Formats: sequence, C-alpha cells, structure tokens
Amino acid sequence: MAELSTKERMAIKFVHMPLNKAELRIHNFEEVPVGYTLEQAKQEAQRCIQCKKPGCIEGCPVGIDIPAFIHLIEQGKVAEAAKKIRETNFLPAACGRVCPQDKQCQALCVVGKKAEPVGIGGLERFAADWEREHGTYILPEIPAATGKKVAVVGSGPAGLTAAYELRIRGHEVVVFEAFHRGGGVMVYGIPRFRLPLDIIDEDIHMLEKIGVQFVYDMIIGKVLTLDDLLVNEKFDAVFIASGAGLPKMLGIKGENSSGVYSANEYLTRIYLMQALKFPKYATPLYQGKRVAVIGAGNTAMDTLRTAKRLGADVTCYYRRTRAEAPARTEELEHAEQEFLNWKWLHNPVEIIADENNFVKAIKCEKMALSEPDSSGRRKPVGTGEFVVDDVDTIVFSLGCDVNPIIPSTDKEVRINKWGIVMVDQKTCQTSKPGVFAGGDAITGGSTVILAMGQAKNAAVGIDRYLKGELKWADANVPTDPNAPGVQWEGRFSAGKR
Repeated sequence: MAELSTKERMAIKFVHMPLNKAELRIHNFEEVPVGYTLEQAKQEAQRCIQCKKPGCIEGCPVGIDIPAFIHLIEQGKVAEAAKKIRETNFLPAACGRVCPQDKQCQALCVVGKKAEPVGIGGLERFAADWEREHGTYILPEIPAATGKKVAVVGSGPAGLTAAYELRIRGHEVVVFEAFHRGGGVMVYGIPRFRLPLDIIDEDIHMLEKIGVQFVYDMIIGKVLTLDDLLVNEKFDAVFIASGAGLPKMLGIKGENSSGVYSANEYLTRIYLMQALKFPKYATPLYQGKRVAVIGAGNTAMDTLRTAKRLGADVTCYYRRTRAEAPARTEELEHAEQEFLNWKWLHNPVEIIADENNFVKAIKCEKMALSEPDSSGRRKPVGTGEFVVDDVDTIVFSLGCDVNPIIPSTDKEVRINKWGIVMVDQKTCQTSKPGVFAGGDAITGGSTVILAMGQAKNAAVGIDRYLKGELKWADANVPTDPNAPGVQWEGRFSAGKR
C-alpha cells in the first residue's frame, strides 16, 4: 500500500469512537464508549502525519512514542503497537480511557491546529484492548535478584507503576494497601462505565505473576510506621503513594446534615464497597430522589452520572461557567448527553435541613465573572441574588487534600502547610532517608498519568539509591512550608529504561 501524503492524511475526517446510547446507558453501569473496530482504528491512525518533531510525545508524562505506535496500528500491527506503548506505560488500557489527552498529548498534536487532533487516547485504548483480548502480552523478564527490598505504600496508579518499574530492575517489592483490594482511585474513584474492573485486576495479576507481593487491609502510619518498615521489616527503601483522599468541603451552614457526602465517600461506598447491591453487600447508601453535585471536575462528572444511574434527578452546581469547568471535554460531553440539569454560576452558601436533620434544600448565590486577572482567569463574584432549590442529597466534589496519616505519624517526612509531602523534584526523595514519594501525595491531587510519570522518576531514584549512586545529602527537598507541591511539567524526565 502506497504511503499517504500529508495532504491526504489531513483530508481524512476524525473517527468518533462509537458510544452506547444515552437513553439506554443511564440505566446500567456498562462502559459508555464501545471502542474502535480494527478498520476504524486504522482509519484514525492514518490521520497522524508522523511529524519530525512530534509535540505529542512531549505532552505525554510517561513519554510514549506516540507516532510509532500509531503507525503500527495503521499497518495493522496491533500487537506490536501495544508492545511499543508498554515500553513506557504500564497501564495503557486505563490511560487510554481516563487520561486528559485533550490537555496533554492531543493538545500538542500538529493535526489539531487545522482539524480535530488525532484520537491518541482512543488508539491507545484500542491497542491495549486488542492485546488483552488476543492474549499477545508477554511478561517481562526479571533480572537476577539484587537482594534489595522496597515497600510501596498504596496500590493506585503511582504505586502499581513504581512496583512494576522496581520489579523489572530485580528488586523485591511488597505493596501495602489500606483497602481490601488493589487499584486505588481507579477502583474506588472511577466508575465502571469509564473503567471496567477487569482491566485493573489484570494489571494487578500481571504484577503478581512477576513476583510483586500485595498486603491488603494494612494502613501504613497506623498498623506499621515507616520506621517499622525500614528497621523492623528490613526494607531498604519505601515509596509513599498513598494519594489524596482527604475531601475538601465549603464549610457552610448545614454541611453536617444527613444526606451530605463528599464525592470520595459517595463513590467509594458504591464502587469499592458495592453499596449499590445492598443488602447483598453490607454497606448501605442513602440517596434521595433529587441530588445536587457541587463542582464540575472529572470526579463531579463521575458523581453526577452515577447518581443518575441510581435513579435520581441530578443537578450540577458550579460557581463559574461551562467554559471554566475543569472536567475533561469528553467527560463533560458524555455527562451532558445523559439528561442532567446544569446550574452554572451558582455558589452554594447554605444547606437547609428538616426537623430530623435530613437535607431538604440548598441555597445558592448567583455569581458573575470578573474581568480576567493577571493569570487570565476570571473570578466568580457574588451578585447578591439568591435561590433555594429543593434537594434531598448533596455531594461535594471539590477535590481532596493529601492523605495525612503517614506525615502525622512521622515528623521526619517534611510537608508544606497544605499537607503535601515535599520531595526533590528530580528524584522524588523526601526529607526522610530511604523514603521517596510520588503521585497525588506530592502534587495535592492530579491525574492517573501524571502520578505514573512521577512513579517512574521515583523508581529510577530508588534504584540509584539502592545501588549507592544517589546520596541522601544531595537531595533538594524544599524547607519552606509555603512552597507548593511538585509542579509537574512535561514528560517522564529520567529517560526511558
């Protein structure tokens, strides 16, 4: 087949991934996008013009060779494409589904300057699913044991990635997870209609096959401290990947009313504790008929769409406009298709409860946006006009702060005034010798792929530390409590393995 010219490639229309119909999917938890067929994937892959200086790679936090894997799909070499992705990305099926490609790799796609950017995320998902469905994945060879042992605290995307990267370097790895199953936020925070459970389980089983050990129901910082791991359990290094699970609230009157949740609790009850199957599973969930969700990020979209599937009339309240909503474009569009209500420029100021302290209404102030400030952001300003809406369940989706358990029980681990673990940006070393950190613990909350990029950096640092090549005295860990968490820019910076 003759190679297509750039002009011919640019003329090909964007291939939209098929979706389950909104009127049907709101009654189940099946995955919404159904995935590309081989022919659809090959057609979308033909839109990649194979840039000499591909910005998409720079936009990927783990540095996937995006043009290379897309070209392999175009040639019909899907197994090879998946293998190419796995050179730098341990969780391709998950990343293809939940990464904010519109703000990362696809945002820098040259094709996107004149047309729709190439569907990089959809093609990554296609290759990973093909690999899983056709059984083409080959386990990596593990080198001779180094005699070194590393504890990984948390089994979310950062923890799983670090475990993989350390294991393929020959180190013994034990993952400690506070919950009764692995996967972290990918299990308890992301709905099944976005990320099916079997995808996460397969990655965990793969880690077990290459020798990674998992210890569940173990809260590091409570049952065992960092010193217990380093001294008594004889671990040579520890990687903190405990995430950001401390919910933020507004602090308004009525927040303690029955029927008020954080999105973290709401989603965890449903997707980890199986509350939607009560009484078969022991965890109950009170949800009324009129649900208000506060916020417009990805987690808010997950919460809105989950509540809809549980039969409620659901409304999103956000103090800015749709244009400022931080959710992924795709997630916002999918949510808008699902018969939800939207109240932009509404800021909650009070929750009104009945005589039994159950939520019965929410009071909001209508907002307006100011002129852009020096950063270009428009600030919401109160108008003095208020509205009261009848609701019986409220879910706050305003983000989360860093899990405080480990820093609160080990003062050697330096944190800033927001509770974020401070690290050397290049090596992910903390202020405590032998202890590294990554993921939401060092950013205060970010994305799956950014957490993975930090975990890859940390694994390189831990490996060098275990070999004696990285000296603790050289670590550049901020001492200013006002210093922000890691400001992650660009891709995995320690190079490919």
